[in-house]
Amino acid sequence: MKTNFVKYLFNIYLYIPILFLTSILYSQETLSPNDLLNLKHCSAAQLSPNGEWIAYTVQIPRKADDKPGGAYNELYLQMYNGTKTIPFIVGEVNISSIQWKPDGSAISFKMRRGDDSKTQVWCISVNGGEAYQITDSKTDIINFNWHPSSKKLGYIAIEPPTALEMKLKEKGYKFITFEENLKHRNLYLQSIEDNSDPQQLTNDVTVWDFQFSPDGATIAADISQKNLIDHMYMFRKVFLLDIESKKLTQLTHNPGKLGNYAFSPDGTKIAYGAALNQNDHKESQVYVINVDGSNLKNLTPSNYAGHVNWVGWKDKNTILYRAGEGVWPQLSTVNISGGNRKTILTSKDSGMIFNIPSYTKDFKKFVMSASSAKTTGELVSWSPGKSFKKLTNLNPVLAERKLGKQSVFKYNARDGQALEGILIYPTDYDKGKTYPLLVTVHGGPEANYYNGWMSRYADPGQVLAGRGYFVFYPNYRASTGYGVDFAMAGFGDPAGVEFDDIADGIDALINAGLVDKNRVGLGGGSYGGYAAAWFSSYYTEKIKAVVMSVGISNLISLQGTTDIPYEMLYVHFGRSLEEMWQENLKRSPVYYARQSKTAVLIVGGADDTRVHPSQSIEYYRRLKMHNHPAVRLVQYPGEGHGNRKQTSQRDMLYRLLDWYDWYVKDAKDFNGQMPPLDISTHYGIDLD
Repeated sequence: MKTNFVKYLFNIYLYIPILFLTSILYSQETLSPNDLLNLKHCSAAQLSPNGEWIAYTVQIPRKADDKPGGAYNELYLQMYNGTKTIPFIVGEVNISSIQWKPDGSAISFKMRRGDDSKTQVWCISVNGGEAYQITDSKTDIINFNWHPSSKKLGYIAIEPPTALEMKLKEKGYKFITFEENLKHRNLYLQSIEDNSDPQQLTNDVTVWDFQFSPDGATIAADISQKNLIDHMYMFRKVFLLDIESKKLTQLTHNPGKLGNYAFSPDGTKIAYGAALNQNDHKESQVYVINVDGSNLKNLTPSNYAGHVNWVGWKDKNTILYRAGEGVWPQLSTVNISGGNRKTILTSKDSGMIFNIPSYTKDFKKFVMSASSAKTTGELVSWSPGKSFKKLTNLNPVLAERKLGKQSVFKYNARDGQALEGILIYPTDYDKGKTYPLLVTVHGGPEANYYNGWMSRYADPGQVLAGRGYFVFYPNYRASTGYGVDFAMAGFGDPAGVEFDDIADGIDALINAGLVDKNRVGLGGGSYGGYAAAWFSSYYTEKIKAVVMSVGISNLISLQGTTDIPYEMLYVHFGRSLEEMWQENLKRSPVYYARQSKTAVLIVGGADDTRVHPSQSIEYYRRLKMHNHPAVRLVQYPGEGHGNRKQTSQRDMLYRLLDWYDWYVKDAKDFNGQMPPLDISTHYGIDLD
């Protein structure tokens, strides 16, 4: 009897903590819109030359009542072993482009101090103290790099205005000559040990980025003939600049897009990432070439089912590269003579989606920013053969929130093509029930979704999961990460198999018994906004509501208003507008606007040069002229191709949630009544 009583007490004490933990789990709040808007993330990380310290920046969103603007970026210093963290420069600051001085004595970065000042390069000693300015450029510094000696600094800045230009501007002659009289991005060399003026190294060309050779005598720079975003995308080549003579020699003849590049440790070679050909819509291959221009090799496996997106060096004979392979990035090495690669780090094993690494010369210590399905970008360290070590916990609120399960969803398209995407489950998911679905479509289309943290103001996956939605992120054909052939499926065929793949993904989720076919919404930005417009017109029977952000509605007028016409021609269409006028017309959502039965919220920046705001106005006007009862257009002054200010992000997030809840979750009919126009109660500001 006594033994049974003891067992009884033991069982009670065993189950009490289990019941307690279960009650906490099920009473957890879901991620709120305000939670999402206040999440921090590690935006950059650099390891000191001796491997003892990490300099990193943390992006801090502005509060609702702050002056409108982008997020702040603070600077921190942490020991590699994680035992000590020092806030170096914090508060209302924007630190960017952090670099260690080659001798390890200081951290350098770009910063603007004062509303009327220019962005300059600053330094702060590793021992602390006040930051000090080391450049005095007349225009904003765009990029910079240290000379290996630590005694000089190279930087890129746009040519300053002439005295005549300044005088004319003062007199009110501020006219715009479209794409003429462009100012070049010049390369300068600044001595740090004296007050001498910087030496201008380039003229009559635009320099986008650069790297010093290990001996400091030569600079590799990616250059185009004009300072236009389209030239940056399509016409950059790597040149070598002899610093003493200022002689430029073209090194690469890549026919299309160019990625990053790096000198080998002995300075005899350069590794670089680039497109396979002019029509390849993203850099996808890893190349190596001798600095004399000889012995060019493509080290990428043939028919590689991935996209190389960064290159570096392990040692003078071995290249290191990061690549996207499906929903996971990989880190691999390959010998300069070719042969099989060796994958040394894959996100699939750890669940961590890592960014570009910073590492010591001995290849033993790495740091990077990394996210997962349950965490935003955190600072992590790693050593080959070991596991990730998480060094920060920037958002403890995430551990207190109930998040939706996240997994990879695989399906076949109507023609049998294997496809996949990321699926977030409703936080209250009950097997056997069906739920509303939100599909989020990535832009580009030269992009893809990794299986990491998926939520931000424009596509708030975990917030939607907390409201009872499935959220699906498809990697449709034309996405990167699956090889050049997969990416080229959309070439010259906009809205063809690309968007059919998305429709097939919706059907697959319905057929799997997960989704209510009568409650499906879809949204996206840029090319994803194009998909939103297409599904609200051509595929309108499938979709109850869309949010079209900075989206395309008319392929014909798009090509006359975008700032990337050559990119459109070479990597998207393949033929001139005149050669495919009718095809473009019939792949334009405005052509099908008359049949739309989908609620359409259109949002975008009023100053967008990529997808001109007229694309939004055209679609809005066509829908209204056909008496569409549920269309709204909201434009954000001062914003471009995406929202930077916290005020615009907050407004878009709450409008998006209201729109989906109204038409998808609650499945309200088109009766002429739309969600409230005034959402100022969501702004979180004192209106008294």
